[in-house]
Amino acid sequence: MNDALNDEFRISSLDNLERLYGPPNRTSRQEAPHIKPEFHQFIEKAPFVVLSTIGPDGLDASAKGDAGGFVDVIDEKTLLIPERGSHGRNDSLRNIVADPRVALIFLVPGISTMLRVCGRAHVSVNPDFLARFPAKPGLVSSVIVVHVEEAFLQCARALEKSGLWTSDP
Repeated sequence: MNDALNDEFRISSLDNLERLYGPPNRTSRQEAPHIKPEFHQFIEKAPFVVLSTIGPDGLDASAKGDAGGFVDVIDEKTLLIPERGSHGRNDSLRNIVADPRVALIFLVPGISTMLRVCGRAHVSVNPDFLARFPAKPGLVSSVIVVHVEEAFLQCARALEKSGLWTSDP
């Protein structure tokens, strides 16, 4: 038997969680319901994003990467993520078809701040969207269209503590 699963000290209510940490402080994150200009600049530099989805078979967090700016910002509410479907599992795509809720974390090497984006997505083979990725190596089979509902820069503390961008973590 795993004692971690039967933890008698488990926090199992929001009231108990708030007694420990206090109520959520949303103003400290400077959230926006859209991609602000500084967020757009961050996305243009980001060569790496983690896409989190949920579906009937569970959760998925998929790494997506390419040269900085590979995620296309169409407007302040819409992002396009090119999808090659190269590894064959397609967990994220399958999840998005079943449940459109997504969360993204954008990372830029050397920058300790992360950009978090939440919203709803769909998978598209719209020729106009596909044409936005002509110079990308490998065939872009579809795009993930993300309708942004919330975006904010996450503080640098976690990346700084991890030493991720230093040569001696």
